[in-house]
Amino acid sequence: STPKGAPGATPPAAVAPGQPWWPYLAGLAAALIVTFQIYSPALHGPFLFDDRYLPFFAPGWADAPLSNWLRGVRPLLMFTFWLNFRISPADTLLYHVLNVIFHLGNGVLIWLIVDRILEWAGVEAPRRRVLAIFSGALFLVHPIQTESVAYVASRSENLSVLLFNAALAAFVRRPAREAGLRTVAIVLVLFAAACVTKEHAAALPALLLLTDYFWNPGFSFDGIRRNWKVYAPIAAGAVLAGFWIFRILRVSSTAGFGMRNLTWSDYFFTQCRAIWVYLRLFLLPVGQNADHDFALSHGVLDHGALIGMLALVGVSLAAWLYRRQFPLASYGWFAFLILIAPTSSFIPIRDLLVERRLYLPFLGLLLIVCELLRRVDVARKGAIAALAAVTALYAFAAYQRNDVWSDPIAFWKDAAAGSPGKARPRFQLGYAYYGEGRCAEAAVEYERASKIEPPDYTLYVDWALAADCAQQPDVAIAKLKEAVKLERNAHAWATLGMVYAKQNRLDEALQALDAAQSADARFEPTYVYRGNIYLLRKEPARAA
Repeated sequence: STPKGAPGATPPAAVAPGQPWWPYLAGLAAALIVTFQIYSPALHGPFLFDDRYLPFFAPGWADAPLSNWLRGVRPLLMFTFWLNFRISPADTLLYHVLNVIFHLGNGVLIWLIVDRILEWAGVEAPRRRVLAIFSGALFLVHPIQTESVAYVASRSENLSVLLFNAALAAFVRRPAREAGLRTVAIVLVLFAAACVTKEHAAALPALLLLTDYFWNPGFSFDGIRRNWKVYAPIAAGAVLAGFWIFRILRVSSTAGFGMRNLTWSDYFFTQCRAIWVYLRLFLLPVGQNADHDFALSHGVLDHGALIGMLALVGVSLAAWLYRRQFPLASYGWFAFLILIAPTSSFIPIRDLLVERRLYLPFLGLLLIVCELLRRVDVARKGAIAALAAVTALYAFAAYQRNDVWSDPIAFWKDAAAGSPGKARPRFQLGYAYYGEGRCAEAAVEYERASKIEPPDYTLYVDWALAADCAQQPDVAIAKLKEAVKLERNAHAWATLGMVYAKQNRLDEALQALDAAQSADARFEPTYVYRGNIYLLRKEPARAA
């Protein structure tokens, strides 16, 4: 016999038979309006941070064929950027609108997934509906989601999670305990699409195994055996994908095992602490920051890593021992660990604590909340009002957080205030000031950044450009001389020649431009500056 609520039982439809559709359509319309209202401050926000490293910012990329966009490890993601670029190259509005639409789709999928898991857990229909709707709503309005939605480059996050959640929804809402060929095909296609959008989607098979163990029919490996048609092709593809991923991780400069000064063990110990920060931000999203200053744990005893690790082991052990008494919380905890593992385990990533990494594992935390709330009669009007108040409070906080993302100066001021010991926010704030023509303030921020960390080539060059713009030629020349000591780069030499020329130090300017041409004969500004110098010398033929 099939236990009540198991996948072999007759599944409930998304809308119960005979129940009108209009409340659900009205709810979807309300979710659309509220979500866009929350993210409205950031809809016209600028490209920020890593947005500037997206391929369409590269020279000549505007005329590149579609095939160029689709090369690399994330072709589906790049296809969406190609569409945006073709419609509106420089205006960020449509980039942000598409991100919000993907986010809304994720909220709907979370509702469907949670509704089914609650049904498997035996939660009665009225309470289940309230908890499922609350879960979808909380996912949409939680302020920790802001980075994944308002940040254009984080489309890799919310699009990959949309495909991931669609695959999971197809799996959990299948009509029978054993997945049919249609379900298998849908899950595999969506899983592959998620993986070529962002690599963290590779965690889906582990979550499906966990789901079958917990709910098919319940704490049994029978469901896993029955669904071999899902797991067999994934296992076959995992062998090939494993070699590919390992190759990427060996050569990547931002993640993997080839990074300098960041070993897998130090990263693992650091993440034993970082996971608890993510949990705190889920409960109390105070102190959000686009560039957290999070210390690296050089060993298990550094910065309390041992305490964090023991706490994780302790909670995991309790979740396993009490899995039958608290199945939703237990499943949610292990789902959270599985889904956060690609970014917060032992594979080193340059940034140690990033808020968008909570976007995928958010589902697990919602189920833990549902375990607590299932013991309350949430179908009562008072309880529904309380849940609505909590949702509204988070929505207001999310709106405030999006306001920070609406302006580059406000954005980096916020990051610099939250991470006073980190140079990057100060550097980026200087860049934002420079972009607004506030050159003297930019130079001040570059100087502050230089006092936090030893300046690199880029800081010296940007500092020099700001100083030149602020009518501080001596400072500009000094910084450019420091830059060329670090790198033999045509840009710095050519800029030095330009600054010398503006001071009528033409011989020194030509010497700097000779060095620029020697470093890179194809750097075009070198010849522009040299031509201008010849014009100043009344030598138009040489200028031409």
